[in-house]
Amino acid sequence: MDTLDLSRWQFGITTVYHFFFVPLSIGLAYLIAVMQTMYVVKKDDAYKIMAKFWGKLFLLNFAVGVVTGIMQEFQFGMNWSDYSRFVGAVFGGPLAIEALVSFFLESTFLGIWIFGWDRLPKKVHLASIWLVAIGTTLSALWILSANSFMQEPVGYAIRNGRAEMTSIFAILGNKQLWVEFPHVIYGALSTGALFVTGISAYKIVRKQQPQLFKTSFTIGITIALAASFMTAVAGHEQAQHLMKSQPMKMAASEALWNTTGDSAPWTVFAWIDVQKQQNHAQIEVPYALSILSYNKLHGSVPGMNELQSEYEAKYGPGNYIPPVKTTFWSFRIMVLAGVLMILLSLFGTYAVWRNKLEKFQRYLKWMILAISLPYIANSAGWIMTEVGRQPWLVFGLQKTEAGVSPTVSPAMVATSLIGFTVVYGLLAAALIYLIIVFVKKGAVDEEHEPEDRKSSQPNTATPL
Repeated sequence: MDTLDLSRWQFGITTVYHFFFVPLSIGLAYLIAVMQTMYVVKKDDAYKIMAKFWGKLFLLNFAVGVVTGIMQEFQFGMNWSDYSRFVGAVFGGPLAIEALVSFFLESTFLGIWIFGWDRLPKKVHLASIWLVAIGTTLSALWILSANSFMQEPVGYAIRNGRAEMTSIFAILGNKQLWVEFPHVIYGALSTGALFVTGISAYKIVRKQQPQLFKTSFTIGITIALAASFMTAVAGHEQAQHLMKSQPMKMAASEALWNTTGDSAPWTVFAWIDVQKQQNHAQIEVPYALSILSYNKLHGSVPGMNELQSEYEAKYGPGNYIPPVKTTFWSFRIMVLAGVLMILLSLFGTYAVWRNKLEKFQRYLKWMILAISLPYIANSAGWIMTEVGRQPWLVFGLQKTEAGVSPTVSPAMVATSLIGFTVVYGLLAAALIYLIIVFVKKGAVDEEHEPEDRKSSQPNTATPL
């Protein structure tokens, strides 16, 4: 493998790994804020105990997310120096604002929240966790504004062979940003909610503080249902925007080689032959792709072969078809995980509403495994988004092969790739171990419980 391939693998692995932590930080911050709000409103100490318990898991996740995120920015200078040189004047602005404003906002108020228990007025302390949640959201906004520029460049001018920002308002008003941002935030809320419901289900099954964790489950499953449904709605809007901004990505996600007729079916399954540019053993849903693309039963969707000819005429000779199998299957994995999240959340909401949650032991065990669903959906969605943009690093402006550092050798990248993989693996093992320790310990009132009774005292919290 050459420097380009190794650099792509390294950035892909480290990015997917880092994004394990980002959605959970965003989503869990809002759930903790809701729990603490219930504590302030209802004056029930059970919600305080609950907020502190989930707060510990949030802090573990936040710490690892910060460490892994720092390495992402180093790669822009080390492995992708020609990319940084070309678009640094545009791409660097949102990243700098994210670090100097949003990250400092969330980290400052997170410190206040950690050390402010029983030292600050309740409402002031409550405001600090809401500001942490808002800070995580603003961080996502600035990061996604930079990514949206790569998907759909706006607000720039080419001067002296470099892209320079001409309008920060154009960057923030990018249409791609405003279909991508809601999709990511709703996905993050789903991640945090299913994390809470999964661990709560584990504690209910084990009959460890079942009443308190039933309350946690109720909060989590309610948010999970709303957020997972809205994630699907936002994803639908994003797919429709792709028809205008990146039709090749849309065609690749459907393994659509040739332009359809008046109506386009959605392919559920296909055996894709890239060499012959055709599919075998297809299972299709009539009209579904036209509905996905245009919100109507009829509408032609351009195929990759026709788009390849258009791109060659516009951008010059080259292969503009992305890796079709990866784009096609990552999209379907994301959709399948999303559908399962909606169905499980819907059933869980029904069980809570009918006050029959404890009777569905098999469902509770499924919910423990369901913690993985948003992680699968998030990872598959980003793989589809980034791989489907190939061969472009910045769509229409710079190809991926032109952005890699020219002076970095394959051996250097391979060494750092191995090093990151080992270190990140150790971090993952340590994080999982600590989460297991805190989950087994349970949610306890450390301020008022005797040391020998912290893990055994029942709670009296009731479901919402």
